Amino acid sequence: MAAPSNLSHTASPAQRFLVIFDFDETIINESSDDAVVRAAPGQRLPDWLKDCYREGHYNEHMQRVLAYMAEQGVSKDSIRSAVEKIPPTPGLLALFQYLLSHQQDFELVVVSDANMYFIETWLEHVGALHLFRRIFTNPASFDASGRLVLLPFHSHSCSRCPENMCKQVILREYLAHRQEERSGAPFQRVFYVGDGANDICPSLALGPRDTAFPRRDFPMHRLLVEMQLIQPANFKANIVPWASGEDVVDCLKKLMEER
Repeated sequence: MAAPSNLSHTASPAQRFLVIFDFDETIINESSDDAVVRAAPGQRLPDWLKDCYREGHYNEHMQRVLAYMAEQGVSKDSIRSAVEKIPPTPGLLALFQYLLSHQQDFELVVVSDANMYFIETWLEHVGALHLFRRIFTNPASFDASGRLVLLPFHSHSCSRCPENMCKQVILREYLAHRQEERSGAPFQRVFYVGDGANDICPSLALGPRDTAFPRRDFPMHRLLVEMQLIQPANFKANIVPWASGEDVVDCLKKLMEER
């Protein structure tokens, strides 16, 4: 499918719905971190580097990976090229086109544990960057030596989430901030499109009028199915699994027809 062209975002006080997207394996069809490793010598990391990863400290691990790639002479152009080659998730560009055609109704945000350079580079490449009002992710930029320097997004006290990012904290703060900016008017509905285990925590902040879109057969979907069986009262939002962006479009179209 061809990339959408001339996508632009026009803020509107009338936007009634908020759509939150994860990035890795939600907007794009793989992990951006894995894709960038293909720019490394031999398209792989040495075992000693892979073995130093600690559970819950992935951001710290990627800082070491990017430092290693810089030491190996991997250029900014090579990293950008690797990011731009990542394919979109099936049907995702069709979902972007639908949201563009209804931008008076939908405000879009990215909340991702990837990093700002990867996300902005990819979205700009497909012409979709300006669809998004905000991108919440780990800061990353090239320093004078040509190394991509990655930092943690924030610190928090949530025991469920990696030390550098709790997506629920981000979501709650954003909703409160936007409601204040919107003269006290909350969004009528919030939609969360994700795939991973770290998308469960923000989904717990959704209410009964909201919808979680877990990518079918990915960790978020499997964990939500388990939660519905074991602790059904803990999850208030509607759950609509998706395999393609068109599945999300179909659901949003039905919602738009109800108004």
